[in-house]
Amino acid sequence: MSTAGRSETRAPSPGAAFSDLTLLIKQAGLLGRRRGAYAVVFALNALFGAVAVTAFVVLGASWWQLLTAVFLGAVSTQLAFIGHDAGHRQIFASRRANDAVGYLHGLLVGMSYDSWVTKHNAHHAHPNHADADPDIDIPVLAFSVEQAATRRGLSRWIVAHQAVMFVPLLLLEGWSLHFDAARAAWTRQVRRPALELGLLALGALGYGVAVFAVLTPLQGLAFIVVHQGIWGLCMGLVFAPNHKGMPIVPPGARLDHLQKQVLTSRNLPSGRLVDFLFGGLNSQIEHHLFPRMPRPNLRHARVVVEAFCREHGLPYVQTGIGTSYAQILRHLHDVSAPLRGPRAAATRPTG
Repeated sequence: MSTAGRSETRAPSPGAAFSDLTLLIKQAGLLGRRRGAYAVVFALNALFGAVAVTAFVVLGASWWQLLTAVFLGAVSTQLAFIGHDAGHRQIFASRRANDAVGYLHGLLVGMSYDSWVTKHNAHHAHPNHADADPDIDIPVLAFSVEQAATRRGLSRWIVAHQAVMFVPLLLLEGWSLHFDAARAAWTRQVRRPALELGLLALGALGYGVAVFAVLTPLQGLAFIVVHQGIWGLCMGLVFAPNHKGMPIVPPGARLDHLQKQVLTSRNLPSGRLVDFLFGGLNSQIEHHLFPRMPRPNLRHARVVVEAFCREHGLPYVQTGIGTSYAQILRHLHDVSAPLRGPRAAATRPTG
């Protein structure tokens, strides 16, 4: 690693550089718990949940409930963010307290908390690594030309048109999360399979009874489709800008912690509203460098991390929200070009 424009000093080794950055972060007090800030988040989520339930009960058997379903999809996303933070032990110092919050929120959104934590930790250890990151091992998407070439059958057709199919596929993400949760619990790929199965069954039963006790069968089915679709879409739109379209680490390549987290991550603008809507994940570089850093501290860490990266010659990537989605779609279009035939591959965009 070199220090551009500072020939009078010797750049530290990658390990020492991250140690220096960690010291700066600790001196700024940015790894300390933020229980008060999380209490506010919990209160807001409870308020939004109460609004959704009240609207659901007051409207009764009405097609206006589809608007409630849209709102509830956004609320479910906020609840999932809390599960994410608990999985990283950002909220409390003890694992037991974080796990209790995580399992509760898994129940509320229909996810397996333990299975998700295991998969997410693998992602954090090897972000955008071609042979180790589960988040880029998706059968109906490809993030490199090499990945695209391995797709067969219907998956190959979807991948060939993945830039167009990307947003519609996100509408199915909620169902995918439910399916993965049930499969992981049923096949005992979690620490507490009985607990996870019980929570998933309780959540599904309570959800189904509530929906069909108030709505007609047709309205109920429409409500579920809209709610789950909006939740999946919101989750996808929040998580996609983090790494999609950023460099893929080839198989066998080894990078130090600082390099692999910064080079593969993309930040979005920060502000109180954006931080809330994205669950703090718009500060993706900081989150990946310090996954246990409480969400409210990420926006403050950006100043320290960006200055450090500039000093040590590491690219600190930040784009606008719309620009990030455009980059993702362009990347998906480019890597799938060979599947659309020689003519398409020869004329694919290069910008």
